Amino acid sequence: MSENKSTRITGIGAALIDLLINEKDEFLENIGKEKGGMTLVENSHEIESILDKTDEKAEVVIGGAACNTIVGVAKLGGDAKFIGKRGKDEYGDTYEDQLLKNNVIPDFFLSNMPTGKVLSIITEDAQRSMITFLGASSTLDPDKITSEMFKETKIAVIEGYLFFNRDLMLAALRAAKEAKALIALDLASFEVVKASKDILDDIILKYVDILIANEDEAEAFTGLTDEMQALDKMSKNVEYAVLKVGEKGSFISHKGKVIKIDPLKGANAIDTTGAGDLWAAGFLFGLAHGYSIEQSGKIASACGYEVVQVIGAQIPEHGWKRIKQILV
Repeated sequence: MSENKSTRITGIGAALIDLLINEKDEFLENIGKEKGGMTLVENSHEIESILDKTDEKAEVVIGGAACNTIVGVAKLGGDAKFIGKRGKDEYGDTYEDQLLKNNVIPDFFLSNMPTGKVLSIITEDAQRSMITFLGASSTLDPDKITSEMFKETKIAVIEGYLFFNRDLMLAALRAAKEAKALIALDLASFEVVKASKDILDDIILKYVDILIANEDEAEAFTGLTDEMQALDKMSKNVEYAVLKVGEKGSFISHKGKVIKIDPLKGANAIDTTGAGDLWAAGFLFGLAHGYSIEQSGKIASACGYEVVQVIGAQIPEHGWKRIKQILV
């Protein structure tokens, strides 16, 4: 780990309001969306059009991958900060208020564009398919990202979706590295990996200390279907490589050793929204606070388990109480 004595975890990413609905597979087919995928749209009209086609009332919560992770860190009792850009609108005000209520330090730029939003369509098998309008978050200026924003940061969480704005991704990586933070990159989705294949290896080599992926992302990145071979390839240029394998748990590679983290067993998943983000919250919190890899993995597994028991990426207080028992 770094010599930085701080335990702060700082995330940078898209500030997005989550709109969550439950629907059947047929609904996805009818609107022409790939199950489990993420589609970017240039305006919010497509999201509104889809909402018009469902009888479900959307649940509204703050979201975005890095934000979900950072809120999770704060709920565990960690020092947490989030960098992003929001609109000067009701959604933006709600976003910042919710961060403050969750003890996250907000570091926001403001935009005249509306706050970004994501429509997550949750099917009966708990898979979510996302339609994303980046809104104000897409206007975050790379030239405004400085190392000062990552001051006293032990681990910087760089959202994989920033690959859709390469200048911003590079600015965030450089600023975090200049601040001497460890850099954690979650590959985010197989679409992100496919879209950034030409620069991904170079970025990981130069900047990334902690690389996190699920099976689909790992396969898209490495071209390998064998889990252990994929993890081995992922681990070549990073200190920690994480492969999440859903109900089978996860594997963490560190200094040539692979640690298997068993999943928590119990109730069936209701919604996988935020599962990876909250897994990362637990794991990074553990690393930042000096827990062993095994213990950090257990915290991560508990966070991932609790969040799939609810709709959305917000674990209720009784869930956090169960997770915190592991910290003792």
